[in-house]
Amino acid sequence: MRFIVLAIVLAFPVADLYLTARLARWSGIPLWVWLCGSFVAGALLLNNERSEFRMKTVAALHGEQPVLRGLLDSGRRVLASLLLMLPGIASDIVALVLLALPLNVGRPYEPPVISSDL
Repeated sequence: MRFIVLAIVLAFPVADLYLTARLARWSGIPLWVWLCGSFVAGALLLNNERSEFRMKTVAALHGEQPVLRGLLDSGRRVLASLLLMLPGIASDIVALVLLALPLNVGRPYEPPVISSDL
């Protein structure tokens, strides 16, 4: 069972790269443009998320934002940036779906009010 899972995990990047090469040949866009463009987009997203995560963590520590909402949103963006940095069009599509999902949409966070009426 372990070898089947390992074979699937190792076959995905190869199949993804093959699909990207076929798509690049079909569209006429060079393969290196597909690969470098998605890698640069992933690196920029990861760099941006690093500073966003710091701000969200500080806001959560001050009680302005719930902790889980910031962690889930940051984790989703980091996973999407890592998928963008992987070579292949299928992983890029999964990353774009992750970025497009409307997670953490709901009512705004209202910190609990503690009254001093005793």
